[in-house]
Amino acid sequence: MNLTLIAINVIVFLFELSMSPRQLDRFFTIWGVVPNNIFFAFAHPLQTPWTIWATLITSQFIHAGWAHIIGNMLFLWVFGDNVEDVLGSFVYLVFYLASGVAAGLAEVFVLGPGNIPSIGASGAIAGVLGAYFLLYPFARVSILFPIILFFWTIDLPAVLVIGWWFVQQLFYGIGALSATAASGIAFWAHIGGFISGAVMILPFLGRRRRRVTFNYDRYDPSNDYIFPGN
Repeated sequence: MNLTLIAINVIVFLFELSMSPRQLDRFFTIWGVVPNNIFFAFAHPLQTPWTIWATLITSQFIHAGWAHIIGNMLFLWVFGDNVEDVLGSFVYLVFYLASGVAAGLAEVFVLGPGNIPSIGASGAIAGVLGAYFLLYPFARVSILFPIILFFWTIDLPAVLVIGWWFVQQLFYGIGALSATAASGIAFWAHIGGFISGAVMILPFLGRRRRRVTFNYDRYDPSNDYIFPGN
């Protein structure tokens, strides 16, 4: 399922590349999360077209450029499969989409009305990070550091890498509340997605422990991979 989500994102992005700038702007407006539309939907639920509610899902598969989609898909590829391993494919899909919906709503209700559409998978992926943070806190994550003309890697526990990322989102998110200009980054979607993912994964933490015990009983010393995410 994680690879399927990545594939859908890539296919949608390739479809975007076929559009003219004017068509792309319209595509973002129709299928992205527009705060004013969401406020109207909650105020007048019976008068709201289904497409407005659907944007909370469709926006998760739309990206604004190469850097946007490559960064998001890299994070999803690294962290998503381990979370899917615990949840199973169907539950993981529901978890992923629900995290994205919570992220979109958090961005809308924290920052208030506006006409700029919000797009991207980062809110849903933040939910995946929130789950990974609790499921695999001591898994080693390789971080790439550019030093002069060379790149060096350092392995750090996920609790530090993801924890520092979340602190950054909080810092910038609070700053965005008083900013006079939009940064173009949905920090509150990241915060909302991360928290929702961490909360939704709580009932499954016991399943993670059982799987670790199961794998340990069958440990093969010839393998350098023991537990999912480690």
